[in-house]
This record gives sequence, structure tokens and C-alpha cells, in this order.
Amino acid sequence: MAERMRIRGWDAVEAGRRLAVPQATVEAWLNGSSEPPPELLARAQECLEAESGADGSRATPEQPANDMSQVVWYHRPGHDDGGREFGNAAAFAFEADVEVLAREATQNSLDERVRCNDRPVRVSYTLHELTGDFLTRFCEAIHWDDLLPHFEAAAAQDQKVGRAIRAGLREMMDKDRLVLLRVDDYNANGLTGDDYEDGRFAAVVRRQLDSRKSDLMAGGSYGLGKATLWSTSRLGLVLINSTLCEPHEGRTERRFIGRLDLPWREVAGKRYAGPAWLGRPDDEAGNGEVARSWWADEATAELLHLTRGTDEPGTSFLIVGAHDVASLTEVGQGTEGDAGDDEDSLERMHRRLVQALGRNFWAAMTSGGDHQPLLEASVRSLRNGAEFIAEEKVEPEVHQPARTRALRAFLCGTTVDRITEEEQVACTTVPLKVPEKDGTSGTAGEHRAVLLVTRATDTDGKPNRVTAMRGNRMTVKVSHVPGLPIGTNPFQAVLLAGLAAGPDAPFAAEAEEFLRTSEPPEHNKWGQTEELRMRYSPSAHRRIAALTTETNRAVHALVAIRQEKKLTGAGKVSRRLKVSGKPSPRAVGVAERPRMDDLEAVVDPTGAWRITAEVRLPPRAETWRMTPVAKLEVRSGPRPVVDWAELVAISHCELDDGVLCFTPGSRRAVFRGVTDVSSHPVRAALTGLVVELQEGRWVGA
Repeated sequence: MAERMRIRGWDAVEAGRRLAVPQATVEAWLNGSSEPPPELLARAQECLEAESGADGSRATPEQPANDMSQVVWYHRPGHDDGGREFGNAAAFAFEADVEVLAREATQNSLDERVRCNDRPVRVSYTLHELTGDFLTRFCEAIHWDDLLPHFEAAAAQDQKVGRAIRAGLREMMDKDRLVLLRVDDYNANGLTGDDYEDGRFAAVVRRQLDSRKSDLMAGGSYGLGKATLWSTSRLGLVLINSTLCEPHEGRTERRFIGRLDLPWREVAGKRYAGPAWLGRPDDEAGNGEVARSWWADEATAELLHLTRGTDEPGTSFLIVGAHDVASLTEVGQGTEGDAGDDEDSLERMHRRLVQALGRNFWAAMTSGGDHQPLLEASVRSLRNGAEFIAEEKVEPEVHQPARTRALRAFLCGTTVDRITEEEQVACTTVPLKVPEKDGTSGTAGEHRAVLLVTRATDTDGKPNRVTAMRGNRMTVKVSHVPGLPIGTNPFQAVLLAGLAAGPDAPFAAEAEEFLRTSEPPEHNKWGQTEELRMRYSPSAHRRIAALTTETNRAVHALVAIRQEKKLTGAGKVSRRLKVSGKPSPRAVGVAERPRMDDLEAVVDPTGAWRITAEVRLPPRAETWRMTPVAKLEVRSGPRPVVDWAELVAISHCELDDGVLCFTPGSRRAVFRGVTDVSSHPVRAALTGLVVELQEGRWVGA
């Protein structure tokens, strides 16, 4: 009855008038000191239902349901003990960066995907710039005049949060401009549960460090990621509209709430602790000013720019005053555009959101065989309600073509044992010995993580990397493979650990839990954490180091060019980095001649081999003249010689008409070179590279 009265907008006086009973009687019913007789209770229910719509909203046309005039801001009072918090500590765990926001918010949506169907969770990012009358109407809707004294009091404080709010107010007032960033997810659970008790709603809106995630595949585990929503707002303000996967108070659509995170402040002689909530006054709370969520109508959703596209369950978060610290840094460094460009331009923020989604979630967006993608993502931009940049769907093949090819081959079951053609994907497994829990020594079991290797493309970023992930298929870490043989074809590798290796992988669930425990709040690596130390043992992180070692060893085995016979260490170097030519009469032995000691070689975007070579020189007082010769390592036939487009002497050597002259008495020399693409008979991506030092004319010192 109390809830229906709240929805209907009745107070005890109005209910008493309608039911022809005293106000005190109704109040006694509501506070539980007495119960209405059955006939009055039935009459009250009939009256309330008759004047409500089927969904419980008020049907009187002259007063629309859930009018914003009935919504208020509740600011938490200052602590009686004098304690002060100058900001939400959880927000300081992350940078106010839209790339960080995209990673954390999308991870949370992945974790909340409805698991009872095979459909992906759909995440949409919408940037919306408001100016002029559009901005004025939005400010009126959120009761800006009530908020302004609190913003001004917070901005007057010389501390981090205060300075951020001051910048946000200046941007809004001086430029008459406000950027909204909305994050919508569909086929997700929504903010279910009570306003105050345990549940998804309270975990997100009321609490800190409460992740409410028990699923092993969940990316989050600290309850910190949601703070990025508020840290991305210069004003610390986020509005929420949630469609629930299960009814609460008999309803599922348009559950609204707003939360404001400000530092401690004093306004009109009254002290406030920090956060504030936009909602309906809750008469049943201990403090009558406390605001709770409310069920809004479509007009309110449109007014607050929170209209959802479908009735699928999920949540929409509207970040008010969105900004991007990294974009500001780019402009300050002059890396893109003019210094006068708007650091929070829609174009730049739009692009960075797309890049972040493609970089971190390409695997979750990949399908193959009978496996549907876990995620679909898109970004669009608006200005005053009109389309500014059309919706851009994030395609994994565009952002990570080689890695996507590798994962798709695994999902389709088309991997091979060893790569013999460019588009093939090699597959093997590597061991992870999962430790026992609770500090017990020993191994719970050996998990077999899946390692995939394929040839790199020019658009994959840095080559020769291993991208590691677990069950939710979000990129956790990307690491370089050290010690690769000279001339190794550029590749990309993907490590699927835990549940990502497949439900039939041995000890997949145990490995998933172990690796999840080893991730920091940023979920960007596996290593020692306090939780790992407590739940397993202080030395448990060594199992992860062993996994890395085994992974690198397996990569070496898959990418190594097969030799006809086994060579010693010196033989391998001479086979890949040759010092050709007959020894001069003054030379005593091969060991006293200059030899290549290290070579870094990559294929640049033009298709040329770009090298940096280090040469070890014998301890002699003579000048050596050596000619570097580049040859392509092909599958059969003689190695084609290619021309140099550029040769540069870096240290302890000089270049004389294509010949390197090494400084007498030096022990090491370095030079760089770039091959001439026009002289390549075969694409560099299909070959290896051999650099030989051929002896030139010897000159005595």
C-alpha cells in the first residue's frame, strides 16, 4: 500500500480523504502500529489500482507519471565526528581516461551478460555535446540551481577533486558546452535488488568495494571499476536508467537514480559528507530526506537523454561533463591537431573509444564455428540530438586481424601443428601447475592453456607478442617474446588460459580462479597480489612465471625455421648471420674477425626490413672494412640478395661508399639499415632475413 501511494503521489492526508478515514489512521497503517480492516484494505487497493495504469504508473493526464518535480537531491550530511573525505578514494585507482573507462565499463557489462541465452551482450557508447537551449533544458531537468551551490563550494577547495570540478564548471559556463557520455548495455542483468540491501543496485549506487561478482569468468573482483564512471565526469555526476532482468516492486523498466560524488563541503552553514543522490524522498528511511530510485516515464527518460533503444534488460549510465585526460595530454604535446583544439573534442574521444574497445575486447567480439561472440560494441556521436559521427561498430578483424584469425581458427577447429602457409594458425598447449589453496603446499592439478601462433600483419601493432586472456576473453596482458632467432618471421601469439581454453581443458575452473586472484585492480597482468598471497601461498606467483617461461619456449618451437641438421650455437649464428669472404693474410683465425653479435629486425609499414645490428670487434689495432649484405630467407632455392635503401653508421664505425669502416681499438659497433622494397622478389612478411658481413679490403692501422 505504501509503495502504491508513493507511485500515485498520495500522502496520508490524500489517502484519508479518499478512504474517508482520519489522517492519523492512515499514518498508523503505514508505520505498522495498526492494520487496516479487510474491507478498508480491499477498498484502498481497488482505489489505487483503478487510478493506476497496468504498469503501476499514474494515469491522470493532467499530471504525468513520475514528473521530475517530485524528484529531489539528497546530500549526505557531514559526519558528527568531524571526519572529512575530499573525494572518492576508489576513483583515484584509475586515470580519468576514456580508454580506461571503455575497458572497465565494458568488462562490467561482459560480467553481467545474461547467461541463459547464447546472445552477446551489446554495449553502445554515445557521445553527446549539448549547447544553447539543449543545455539549458537539460540543466533544468537535473535541478541545476539546487546543485550549483554545492559545485561552487567544492570548486573553491584547493585539492584534486575541487580543481577538477572548477575546470568542469569553467568549461560549461565559459563555452556554454557540456559533453555527455552514455554507456548502454543490452542482454545484461540490469541493476536488480533493493535500494539499500544486498543486490546489484546497492553494490553500484550505494557502496564502494562491493563487486557482487561470484562468477569465475568475471573480469572484475575488486568493486573499483564502476568508479571510472564518476572519475570520467568533471562534475562527478552520473545518471542511471536500468531495465531489470527480474521484477523489483512489480516492475522492470526505467528504474532511475542519480549519484553525485563531491568532496566534503559546507553550503549555507551546513556541512555535507560527499555523495548525493537524485531520487524520490523515501518516507520509510530513517532520515526522511533520503532519496531512493524511482520508476520514470518515457518523457522523463527523454528529458534526461536516457531513452533506451529496446526493452532488453541492461543499464544505461549517463556521465555528465565527460572529459579525457589523455586527449588533453595529446593536445598539450602537440601530437595531433593544433594546440588550440578542444581537448575533449568529439572526434578525438570517439576515436579513442573505438581503439580501446578494439584493443581490449577483440577476442570477446570474435565468433567461430558454433561459438557466438560474447560481446558486440559500437560508438556514435551526437550534437544537440543530431548525428555528428555515425554509429561505428567495432570489428575485431579491423583492429586485430592476425589475432582474430588465430582465435577464430581455434573456435572453428582449423588449427595446424606447424605453419607452412601464411594464413595458417599453429596450436599447442602449455602447462600451468595450479597451486593448492589456503597456503597448502602442492599442486591442485595441471592445467593445459592453449597457445595459438600465426603470421603477423602490418596492422597488428608490434609483432612477436603474446596476448594472454582468460574466460571472459578480455585482453589481460601483452608481452614480448625474448631471444627469438634472427630472421624469425613476424608473428602474433594468443594464450587462452582458464575457461578460455575451453570447458574440456583440464583444471580450467581452478586455473581461472587462480589467475583471477593474481590480477590487480586494473586487470592488466598476472602476478603477485595480496589476495593471491592470502588465498594460496606467498610463492604461488612463481607458477605464473613458470607459465610465461613455458609459453615463450613453446612459441620458439612453433616459429623456429626448421634446420636440416642440428647445429651448435656457433653454427646457428653462422647460418643466420654470416661473415663471408676469405680471411686476409694478416688474419690469424675466424675468431679474430668482426662478427654480428645481435640483430633486431622488423618489417615496417612499407614492407621493408628495418634492422639495427651490433657487431663485436676483435681486440686489434687495425681498421676492418666490412660490407653488410641482406638476403631473404626463403623456403627453397638460393637466398635472393636485396638492396639497401638506407645504411647508417651509429657508433664506432663510418660508412664509406656502402662499406663499414670500424674504428680501431673499439670492441663493439652499431649500424642500422633499411632494405629497398623494390628489390624484394618476395614480400618480406613471407620471408626471413639473413644479414652477412662480407669482408672488404683490410687496411693496417
